[in-house]
Amino acid sequence: MPFIISFLATIFFSFAGIYFGKKIKWRGRNSLRHIHRKGVLRIGGIIMVLVFNGTILLNNDLVITPGLLGMMIVSILLMLVGIWDDFQEMFWQAQLLCQVSAAVLVFIIGIRVYFVTNPFTGGIIHLNAGVGVIFSMLLVIIWITLMINSMNWLDGIDGLSGGVTFIGVLTIFALSLKPEVNQPPMAIIAIILAGTALGFLIFNFNPSKILAGTSGSMFMGFSLAVLAIFAGTKIATALLVMAVPIADFLWVLFERIKKKKSIFQPDKNHLHYRLLALGWSQKKIAVFLYAITLILAVISLNTKFIGKGVAISASFLIVILFLAFVSQKSKKLDAEL
Repeated sequence: MPFIISFLATIFFSFAGIYFGKKIKWRGRNSLRHIHRKGVLRIGGIIMVLVFNGTILLNNDLVITPGLLGMMIVSILLMLVGIWDDFQEMFWQAQLLCQVSAAVLVFIIGIRVYFVTNPFTGGIIHLNAGVGVIFSMLLVIIWITLMINSMNWLDGIDGLSGGVTFIGVLTIFALSLKPEVNQPPMAIIAIILAGTALGFLIFNFNPSKILAGTSGSMFMGFSLAVLAIFAGTKIATALLVMAVPIADFLWVLFERIKKKKSIFQPDKNHLHYRLLALGWSQKKIAVFLYAITLILAVISLNTKFIGKGVAISASFLIVILFLAFVSQKSKKLDAEL
């Protein structure tokens, strides 16, 4: 029922947003990162944040804990930051400061990593005292900002960020129902987000009728990051499922540093742009990356401890090699043209 409610509510408010947006001729700024038809409304993020939080508040099976309340409040604050960027581009330094501030805020509220499982040995490393607390805060900041920016940079073609988020959050839902985890409240929150993401995807799949905007991509990345912490600190699982956007983020970051460019300067080095240059359609790229993410999700739900560490290392290596191959092939094609 939470899935159905959030799914139908997202569809309803998307229709309403499109209707009223056209009436008042509301437009966000054009972005160099996106390949889409002109005039598409950047309202997806606003709808997803409001529906997600509203469905949680209306669910009688959920207790609003300080951690959950903190997640909801910070998601709204990030939405406001994203709306600002959607209308008038915000300097990347200000965006990064807001993202780090959001991560620090949720840490203070209590959304933190109290322990981590070593994926190579299976041992437990506790982070609830002394230097461990500082390490926990740094881990939360790096993890949340990494996920936000990975999803933000992934949101370059229709349907990509929404579909990957849907698969990622379904993985967390399935993980929460496993006997060794057994977190029904976590499963409810995850399935609410899944319904929201799928409702948005219906309007965002190529050809898109609405875009996530900065508010939407930041919300999706932030939510996935926080849910991974909530779900018994399953960052390793999320790392494996999100291997494609994270590896793409790190690849582009390395390329920009190598070329001595600003790391936040938009370019066409992302995997989806390289595949577009090779003649792939937006639909083909989206479905291809959905399939890879789904395969990684299945692997993540069926591996433990040492197996997960090996799977993470192997998946990132394969994705990086594929990125290098596609990049080289597209550069060669550019040179021939």
